[in-house]
Order: sequence, then C-alpha cells, then structure tokens
Amino acid sequence: MTETDDERVLVVDDEAELANLYTTFLEPEYDVVTATSGEDALDAVDSTVDVVLLDRRMPEMSGDEVLAKLAERGIDIQVAMLTAVEPERDIVDLPFDEYKTKPVTRDELLALVQVLLDRAEYDKHSQEFFSLAVKKATLEAVNEHGTEEYEKVVDRLDELREGIDMTLEEVSANRIVLDDS
Repeated sequence: MTETDDERVLVVDDEAELANLYTTFLEPEYDVVTATSGEDALDAVDSTVDVVLLDRRMPEMSGDEVLAKLAERGIDIQVAMLTAVEPERDIVDLPFDEYKTKPVTRDELLALVQVLLDRAEYDKHSQEFFSLAVKKATLEAVNEHGTEEYEKVVDRLDELREGIDMTLEEVSANRIVLDDS
C-alpha cells in the first residue's frame, strides 16, 4: 500500500503537546486528526479513520474504555496503544493491534502506522493472528510468559496457525489440480 492523503490517522493523547508532536511527525504522509480525551476520540472516529494511535492512561475515559466503546459500536479499525503504561496481563483481552511504549521516534511512528495500514488489508483471521502475536511478544518482554493469560494467547495463536496451515494446504492442493487441468 502506498501512502496517500486519503489515509487518516487519529492521534489520541491527553497531553496536547505530545499529540501535536505526533501530528507533526505524521502529517506529511497522512491526514491526521487529534483528540485530547476519550470522548473526543469517540466523536472523531468515523468511516474515514484508518488507524487510531491511542494513549492508555487518560483522565475521565481511559484508552481501555475507548477500546471497549469502539468494540461495542462494532467499529473495526486498526488501533495501536501508544502509551507510557508498561503492559501487564490485562492486555490480553484488549482489542488492539499493536502496543508501543513511549517515547517513540518519528521513524518508529511512521513505521507503526504503515504496518497497521498494511494489516488492514488482511482477512480477519490474519489480523487476529498478528494482534495475538503482538500480545505474546509484549507479555514476553515484561516477563509475563507462563501466566494463565499468556497461555490463553499462545493457545489461540496455535488454533489460528492450524487454520492458516490448513488453508494453505487447500490452496496448494487446488493449485496442483488447476495446473494438471
């Protein structure tokens, strides 16, 4: 996917200076909207937003609560938690696609958005697989491997991997049949 002005990123951070810095990093390549509260973020999310960069710890409505409200509304969007909060086991049930701890550089932020835009093109199973892989790596990075939550992620990853492997086998078998025709 190439970067165009049609790709919209919503930056959500209660620290306006930081939201403005991220906007400055992203604006040459993307159309950027900012919100400095959870309520503002929910008001700004519509069908034109492709990626949300969401702070986790905000007053009045946390990033976790914003994620829950997006899920309640059935909004399917790529979300990266971009936060100073070190991840813990509670991330397992949060519906995000990436988890990055602050600070982030301009290059890291641009790469993060591009990865999320690329993943948006994948089917739901692949998107879930990548989201779980991020959670697994994040939990490992903070020594939460071996916990019940970690094992839950690993088990679901294994299920998805089996499904992907079966699909690949079917595609390969169909390709062989077509080639023999």
